[in-house]
Amino acid sequence: MDLLEGLATTRAIRRYRPDPIPEDDLARILFAATRAPSGSNRQGFRFVVLRDGEKAQRARELLGRGARTIWEAKRVRDGYDAGTGAVDKSPKARMAATMEHFTTHFHEAPVIVLAALWCHREPDLELGGAVWPAVQNLLLAARGLGYGGVITGWHGPCLAELRAAIGMPDDPRWQLVATIPLGRPVGNHGSVRRRPIAEVVFEDGWEQPAPWAIDPPGTRFTSAGPPVDTRR
Repeated sequence: MDLLEGLATTRAIRRYRPDPIPEDDLARILFAATRAPSGSNRQGFRFVVLRDGEKAQRARELLGRGARTIWEAKRVRDGYDAGTGAVDKSPKARMAATMEHFTTHFHEAPVIVLAALWCHREPDLELGGAVWPAVQNLLLAARGLGYGGVITGWHGPCLAELRAAIGMPDDPRWQLVATIPLGRPVGNHGSVRRRPIAEVVFEDGWEQPAPWAIDPPGTRFTSAGPPVDTRR
């Protein structure tokens, strides 16, 4: 697959076939993840791959519970069943159905990867740059081999139990930062939808249009997400 095509078609995949991921493919995916850059080449990221082991089964149970806890709260807080959410087949209702299925079956994903980071100083936005390139490399490699995944924070509600289940060191400098399910997607890969690049790319100054920032023909866009006040 062409690299640029992979970048444009690495979507968030939330439905997986039950097919296991062969170990050779897992090795290629995780190799790509470990090739990511990090500050001073510290490579403070670590990955725990959950498949069928005893510890993995316990971790899966905890993560499934965490996923459902977070989604149930978000569904109420964000009013997914109100307004257009009560209209069958509306975008809001479809998203709620997708998330309901995802969180109900999350623990069944063929592989779940836990991404951890060694925090050599107080965590901040800059420090996150030590792990997110590795996570994106992982997702891109998975896409290149025909798999899909999505970054989640389902570990949040069960963090202490999860750390104990996988035998993670009792050291606050080691932090779990992402939970990533992987598998063959139900359905097909497709182009991601984002805002037009002219809305997010400037030249020579803030909000100065870049005449060359033109989306490729046939690009499809999204209006998702809150409006951004660019004056701030």
